[in-house]
Amino acid sequence: MTRREQIMSIFQEALNSALPGNLVRDVLKVDAGVLTIEGRSYRLDDYRRVHLFGSGKASVETARAVKAVLGERVTDGLVVSNYGADLDGVEVLESSHPVLTEKSIAAAEILMARLAALGPDDLFIYLLSGGSSALIEKPVPPITLAEMQTLVKGLLANGVPIEDLNVVRKHLSLVKGGRLGRLARARGIVLVVSDVIGDDLEAIGSAPLYFDRSSFADTHAILRKYGLWDEAPRSVREVVEKGLAGGMEETPKGPSPLIDHFLIGTNTRTLRKGKERGEALGIPVRIMSSRLRGEAREAAKAIMAIGEEIAAAGTPFAAPVCLLFGGETTVTLRGKEGRGGRNQEMALAALREFQGNPRFLFLSAGTDGIDGHSDAAGALVDCTSWEKARELGLRIDDYLARNDSYHFFQKTGDLIMTGPTGTNVMDMTALLITEAPAGGGSRG
Repeated sequence: MTRREQIMSIFQEALNSALPGNLVRDVLKVDAGVLTIEGRSYRLDDYRRVHLFGSGKASVETARAVKAVLGERVTDGLVVSNYGADLDGVEVLESSHPVLTEKSIAAAEILMARLAALGPDDLFIYLLSGGSSALIEKPVPPITLAEMQTLVKGLLANGVPIEDLNVVRKHLSLVKGGRLGRLARARGIVLVVSDVIGDDLEAIGSAPLYFDRSSFADTHAILRKYGLWDEAPRSVREVVEKGLAGGMEETPKGPSPLIDHFLIGTNTRTLRKGKERGEALGIPVRIMSSRLRGEAREAAKAIMAIGEEIAAAGTPFAAPVCLLFGGETTVTLRGKEGRGGRNQEMALAALREFQGNPRFLFLSAGTDGIDGHSDAAGALVDCTSWEKARELGLRIDDYLARNDSYHFFQKTGDLIMTGPTGTNVMDMTALLITEAPAGGGSRG
C-alpha cells in the first residue's frame, strides 16, 4: 500500500461503519415479537400497525435496513430523501437539498397528514438524519417559500453555523423544533443518525419530533448577529416579532411522553473505526476531536500547525502518526462562480500551508459523499498535488479567492469520489505525518 492508499483505507473503513445497514444491525433486535433497542423493549403485538417514516440523507438506506430486520411487521412506510429509490413496501419521496423547494413543502404536508392520522394503537418508527431541515419544511404563515429560500440562502452564504441556522429555521416552521412530533397520538421510536457536533438531539434535522429550548429571542439575536435582520423578508420579521410579543406559541420545551429517541450513528463512532483501521495498517492514530468547526481554511491552518510541530519537534506525538478530526466546518462565499465545498476548501488551504513537503498527506471528506455544490466527497492532497499544480500553472490563492477548490482538484486528480453514500455523520479529516517522503511521487 502507498501512503495515499493507506489514508484512503482509513477513511473508507470509517465511512463503512456509518452505513445504515451496519448501524441498524448493531442496535435493532427482534426476538419472539419483541423489538429491543439499546435495552428498551417494545412488544410489537401490542400495536395494530407498525409504520416506517423518515427524513434525511440516510433515511432510504436506514429504512431498507430496518425493513430487513422487521420484515412483514412493517405495515407501510414513507421516507423523504435527497434522491429517489425503489424500496419494497416503503414509499420514497425525493425532495430538495440544501435549499428547500416546493418539494420540501409537499413532503412535509404528507408527513404531517400521515402522522396526524395515527391512533393510540399504532407504532411508528421515524428515521431521522442530516438533511431533514431542507428536505421537509412548512413555513409559518404568512412566510412564503420564496421568502424562506431567500433567508436560508443568506444564512448559508454568511457562513452561519448549523446550530444557529437550525434555531432560526425551527421558529419559522410548523414541522421543526418538535412540532411535527406533537401531531402524533401514536407511540413513536426515532432512530437518529447525527450530523451535528456534540450530537445534540435538539439540533439534528432541526428536531422535528424532539423539543427545543431555544426561543424567538434567540432567533432575533442570531439574525441581528449576522447582519440579516434588516435584510430579512417582512413576513419573517413579523413572525419573529409576534413570537417575541407572546402572540405566537413557542416550540415545545419538553419531550413528548409518547416518543423515544435513540442515537444510533455518530461521528465519534466513525473516527474510532478509522483509528482501528489505521492501527491495523501499523500506523499510530490519534483522535484529536469530533468537534472541528469554524472557517474551513482557518481549521486547515490550525491542523497544519499541529502537524508541523510533530514533524519538527516530535511533540505532542512522534511521527509517523495519523491525526483524525471530525465535525463540520463552514465556508464564507467570496466567489460567485466557484464550485466545491468545505472539505475541498480545507484540503486546498492545507496544501497551501505545507506546499511540497513530502512528509504530509491531508484528507478531508464528507461521509454523505457530497461536498457542497459538487459531486465529490472531498479531496486528498500530498506533495505530488503541489508538483502537479506547479506543472499546470495553478495558483492556490486564486482558487481559494473564488471558492473554486473543485476545479483545482479536478485538474490535479485529487478529488475523492464516492457518490451519495446513503449516510451522513458529518466529515472526517485526517493528517498523516510520515518520517520519510510520502509515496515517492506515486499517486497510488
